[in-house]
Amino acid sequence: MVKLVLLHKADSIYDDEPDVVYDFPRSYLKAIEEAVGDWIVYYEPVKAGPRGYFAVARIESVIPKPGTEGRFLAMIAPGSFLPFDREVPRLMDGRPMEAALTEPDGGPKKGGAVQLAVRRLPEADFARIVNLGLPQDLELIEARRYEPQLPEFGEGAGTFERPVIERLTKRPYRDVAFRRKVRGAYGYRCAMSGLMLRNGGGRPEVQSAHIRPVESQGSDSVRNGLALSGTLHWMFDRGLISVAEDCQTILISHNKVPGDVVGRLLAPDGKLVSPENPINAPHPENLRWHRENKFGRSVPGEPVPWG
Repeated sequence: MVKLVLLHKADSIYDDEPDVVYDFPRSYLKAIEEAVGDWIVYYEPVKAGPRGYFAVARIESVIPKPGTEGRFLAMIAPGSFLPFDREVPRLMDGRPMEAALTEPDGGPKKGGAVQLAVRRLPEADFARIVNLGLPQDLELIEARRYEPQLPEFGEGAGTFERPVIERLTKRPYRDVAFRRKVRGAYGYRCAMSGLMLRNGGGRPEVQSAHIRPVESQGSDSVRNGLALSGTLHWMFDRGLISVAEDCQTILISHNKVPGDVVGRLLAPDGKLVSPENPINAPHPENLRWHRENKFGRSVPGEPVPWG
């Protein structure tokens, strides 16, 4: 197995969806087949935008692209995709993050390997990029964000160094990373009420909801998330509310949700609040899954917060 860098543009003309599938030509088939079962880092090319390295995922399998000669699909392992908490720049102190793109004097190479859409990535480079994008102490960073009085490490102590892959596969770590990205994408505002509420210590009350649950092969992509208040999160998970095919209109199970509750909880126009960056908007397929598998299927007799 081998780790790779995969180039991806948000407006790609190919059938790419970073948390689901990567579309590529035959020229990269051997490299990607070698990477099946291993991890890759996504990279946004210079001409596409400023993100640099922006996410990690694991390749599960490779299949021919149906109906398209000479193209293939790398299928991303469900539950493996994770966006970086901090996007990693292409250069740090003038030096490339990848050894293969570095001249002997430390400067960046031009042409050649730099232009490849698929690049092999040494283990050391992979670990360096991931540690910058997803810090070892992300959970502590989040905890101290609103409680700076939390005790520091004792003298001589440091953050427990968990192996990179162990960290990427632990649900508590991934939950923190997902929460930070989703809430930040919506500016800490509830996507259904439009409200931005904070407690006395400045901690945002908004939560991060998976549209398609992790246990149903939903990913930790921001596009599979909504920032929601606690009550609306509960209602969304139980299928009392959803989002229509236009990806904007909020659907309500009127036979289960009283009208006065709707008026108190949802934005007056009945529309989703858009994330600050359009590339983070909920993916239509995730919303479709929720409508077809969750909406209107709440458990009869389950206690409700307005009862």
